[in-house]
Amino acid sequence: MTSPLAMLVYENLLPGSQLMNRLQDLGYRVQSLAGPETLVSQARDTRPFVVIIDMESQKTDLCGAIQALKSNPDTQHIPVLALVRDDRSDQWQAARSAGANLVAGHEAILPQLAQLLDQILAVD
Repeated sequence: MTSPLAMLVYENLLPGSQLMNRLQDLGYRVQSLAGPETLVSQARDTRPFVVIIDMESQKTDLCGAIQALKSNPDTQHIPVLALVRDDRSDQWQAARSAGANLVAGHEAILPQLAQLLDQILAVD
């Protein structure tokens, strides 16, 4: 059986690579995207279990990428975990409004990643 795929969108190398390593430690295959431009097409083609988006971007509209993912019938079911800085309440609300299933602070992500993934992947 193939391990589950997590799609990771990030611009900043250090936190992105740390998150990628942690996901691999948890048994996930990881596909990383340096930007959200191909998010919907890649998600449609590879069918990840979860998409994790680091909302720290100066160049791209990550909320628009989440909205596009959630509005596409082929990808709307994929859970999205958005990562934001704790001091950016505007990002927290914007990510939720765009359709992120769960929003977490950067400080919590590495130590609590397994629990956050369990929460976002729980079937109602």
